[in-house]
Amino acid sequence: MEKYCYQNSRRDFLRKSGTLAAFYLAPTVLVKALPLESVIPMPAPKEKIKLIVNGVERTAEVDSRSTLLDFLREQLGLTGTKKGCAMGQCGACIVHIDGKRMNSCLSLALFNNGKTVTTIEGLANGDELHPLQEAFVVNDAMQCGYCTPGQIMSGIACIREKKAGSREDIQRYMSGNICRCGAYQNIVDAIASVQASGKPV
Repeated sequence: MEKYCYQNSRRDFLRKSGTLAAFYLAPTVLVKALPLESVIPMPAPKEKIKLIVNGVERTAEVDSRSTLLDFLREQLGLTGTKKGCAMGQCGACIVHIDGKRMNSCLSLALFNNGKTVTTIEGLANGDELHPLQEAFVVNDAMQCGYCTPGQIMSGIACIREKKAGSREDIQRYMSGNICRCGAYQNIVDAIASVQASGKPV
C-alpha cells in the first residue's frame, strides 16, 4: 500500500511538472513559430510639431507616443523638469502650458503643437532669479531639490490664479506637489512671502 501511494504521488508530481513546463515554454515556442515582423514592434510614426518653449520657437519631429516631459528632457535637453511618478501624482514634472500649470508626464508632446510652454529654465532673467526662486532660497524651501522645479512652477500658478490668500489656501493648492524631504512649511513660507510682497510673477 505504501509503495502504491509513493508511486502514485511520484506519478502525479511528474505529470504536474510536465504540465507546468509546457505552460511556461508555450509562449517561447509560439513566438519562434510566428513571423519575425509580427514579433518585433514597429516604430511609431514621427509627427512634426512647432511650439514656443521659454520664449524660443522650437520645431521638431516627435514620436507620436512621446510625452511632453520626455520631449523636453530628451530632445530639448531641458532637464530641470523632473521625472517622478510618471502618473501625474507627484508634481515633479509641472510646467506651464499657455500660462496654465500642467503635469507634463500626462500630456503628449503632439497635443501641444502650436502652444507656449514655460519650464523652470525659462523663469530667471539671466543671473536675476524669478521672485519665487529667490524666495525658495531665502526660506530654505529646497531640501534635496528634486521636487523644487515642480513646486516653483505650481507656486507661481498658485499666486497668478489668486489662490494664495492664506496659508491654508496655499497648502490646498499645492497638495498635488509631493516633497519627500517634508519641506512643506518652508515652501508655503516662500509662496506666502512673494504673495505678500506684491511682486509680479
